[in-house]
Amino acid sequence: MTPNPDPAAVVTLVALPFVAAAFTPAVFRWLGERTAYYAAAVALACFGLAASQYGAQGTVTFAWIPALDVSLRFYVDGLALLVGFLASGIGVLIFTYSAGYMHGEPGQAKYYTALLAFMGSMLGVAFAADLLVLFVFWELTSIASFVLIGHYTGERASRYGARKSMLITVGGGLFMLAGFLLVWSATGTFDLAALVTDPEPYRTMLRDAGLLVPAVALIGIGAAAKSAQVPLHIWLPNAMEAPTPVSAFLHSATMVKAGVYLVGRFRPYLLTDEWTLLFTVMGLLTMTVAAMLAVTATDIKELLAYSTASHLGLIVAGFGFASIYGAETGAFHILNHALFKAPLFLVAGIVAHEAGTRRIGDLSGLADDLPITAAVAVVASLGMAGVPPFNGFYSKELLFEAAYYAAEASGGLAWLYPVVAVFGSIFTFLYSIRFMSLFFGDRPEALGHIHRPPATMWVPAALLGTLAALVGLGGVLSTVGVAPVPVDNFVGSVVGSVAAEEAHGFHYYLPTELTPYAAMSAVTILVGAATYPFYDRIHDGLNALMAAVPPLRANWWYDGTVFGLNRVSVQAANTVQNGLLRTYATWTLAVSVLLVLGGYLLAEVSVPTSTTTLVSPAMVLVLLVAIVAAVAVGIAPSHIAGVLTLSILGFMVAIFYILASAPDLALTQLTVETLTLVIFVLVLDKLPAYYGEVKRSRALRDAALSLLVGATVTVTVLVTTVATPTKSIKEYFVGQAIPKGGGGNIVNVILVDFRGLDTLGEIAVIAMSALSVLTLVAMRERGEAS
Repeated sequence: MTPNPDPAAVVTLVALPFVAAAFTPAVFRWLGERTAYYAAAVALACFGLAASQYGAQGTVTFAWIPALDVSLRFYVDGLALLVGFLASGIGVLIFTYSAGYMHGEPGQAKYYTALLAFMGSMLGVAFAADLLVLFVFWELTSIASFVLIGHYTGERASRYGARKSMLITVGGGLFMLAGFLLVWSATGTFDLAALVTDPEPYRTMLRDAGLLVPAVALIGIGAAAKSAQVPLHIWLPNAMEAPTPVSAFLHSATMVKAGVYLVGRFRPYLLTDEWTLLFTVMGLLTMTVAAMLAVTATDIKELLAYSTASHLGLIVAGFGFASIYGAETGAFHILNHALFKAPLFLVAGIVAHEAGTRRIGDLSGLADDLPITAAVAVVASLGMAGVPPFNGFYSKELLFEAAYYAAEASGGLAWLYPVVAVFGSIFTFLYSIRFMSLFFGDRPEALGHIHRPPATMWVPAALLGTLAALVGLGGVLSTVGVAPVPVDNFVGSVVGSVAAEEAHGFHYYLPTELTPYAAMSAVTILVGAATYPFYDRIHDGLNALMAAVPPLRANWWYDGTVFGLNRVSVQAANTVQNGLLRTYATWTLAVSVLLVLGGYLLAEVSVPTSTTTLVSPAMVLVLLVAIVAAVAVGIAPSHIAGVLTLSILGFMVAIFYILASAPDLALTQLTVETLTLVIFVLVLDKLPAYYGEVKRSRALRDAALSLLVGATVTVTVLVTTVATPTKSIKEYFVGQAIPKGGGGNIVNVILVDFRGLDTLGEIAVIAMSALSVLTLVAMRERGEAS
């Protein structure tokens, strides 16, 4: 029997990094740069808590917003534990690596605080079992990554990369939230665990509501933005402006892994023909395009960034295929990619740190100076290339198998699946070998002396490289009949979490006979090896093509859109906010009229043609005087004449209220008019005696706007006064004051309970007004305002 998860352990696992992050600034004052080990200890504790839940499966629930059926639900299964192990386990090594890499760097307290929060956010994403809770942690990863990518705040490239990643990933998250709301509207639940453990009835509800395709598309956009799928991959290379430990963490165990995690998590629930079409096409396209872009790279971190997008495409494509081989591809490659990508980034950090450059053209022959680093690079690069018997080979072989069976089942254009998979894998082979070649060949004299890295930097890379080698060795042992049971069982539990179909026991091994997918692997390696001597020509040719046709670069579209919108917003700001009261009043009134009348039109509100209001001759006389006064205000030549005619208008309105049996309104109007007149008299000597010249066009515009405002108010009064609700609102408040508000004073209950938010807003406005007045008074006393 599968044990249930321990609620205390799960909650502590998710909460501990955030609590530790809150104390990090204080800890840094005490420990200084040794704070890295404090953060590593926190990550190690999280890894231990995740390990304590190995083998458990189930939901842990704490009520959060019961009225909306929103709870702090956490779900433990194979997929959640895989991501949890990666985030915390690699986190231990990343923090340890940071002790050496970040030596002497600025902003370390902020760095460790954000990195701990980043790890906690990823753990929250992995274990969240409520759609809204998942969204909260999802966006927290974007915020934390924004801080980390923009760590070097004084550098323009860092700010640009941080803004781009935030804009794309947060924007994608909003699409994902819209997809979640569609799921909720059709199924009535935010319970993610229920959706994936009993998917059939909920999927039927979604399809019957006609929301299956929109939900798949919206959630797919969210996943694509986070996991850098084409064309939303453009933020990933710019994220390389972050310190290298952040890049390694972001690319191997956090952030981008959140996107593929989302695809795997929803696979049991949403796996349909529409799902297969969307994710296989998107994944294979990303895998191929990003691999070609990696070949164009001139910077080692840029090469690794594009390679990450390519391998994420491989995972997404695997999850897209409906067969069990697709589920195995995605599940196994999440693990393999993390094990070879994290050490590769750490290797890149060592090279940049010790050689002082990241330019690929300036680096070669580093093995003599960095032998251990070179050994790690060889193991990880061959794993990334998919060369047997290294770890990446097995999951890529599963992708070929899934693509071949999908093509065999569907025929026709589906045969493009294996063709594109092989084509993209050839470029993967090319850039992987190019990265490995940095350590071999002749060493350029310009490199100078290269120091050996400190142990805190090479040990984490070596440990991860060893783990990658052991996974690869497991396939060899399995081929000769000695199966790596722990790896098989763990990956098998992950496959069980993402499989919508019947899962069989998971095993991986080297091919022992010529199968179609083994032939695809052979073609990939042979063509790649034959093409590698022409690597520089391919590199130059692709760069020349993109330089000749800029629209081929997604970044060209991004920069054009963002900077174009920036120019538009600057022009709009100069037009709307030019410091003139007349301009502000014009725009405010015009927009108000547009919104109100537009709302009436969209709601198809009809204007009543007759009313029962009785207007006496005295009222007509008063209103005529008011109209004359209003016209006089508009044509008054001086401020004195304008103020006097305006007062006449105000007093006529007050008399109208008296005639309409509204003495309280009349009293208020009289008070306001009196105060207004007094204030005008006090400031008249500060104003010029006469108005300046007003352009005829501006006067006509103001007159037209005035008529529109008057028409809007008239229509609003007619529409609202004709309404005859069947039930008095008074009865509602009287009946609900005690049951819902718990108070016998209806006025108090209305202010505090029924419209508490409005009251809070009103209090905030009054408080801000008071603070503004106090500030102005204080500034005037200091001579800062006149």
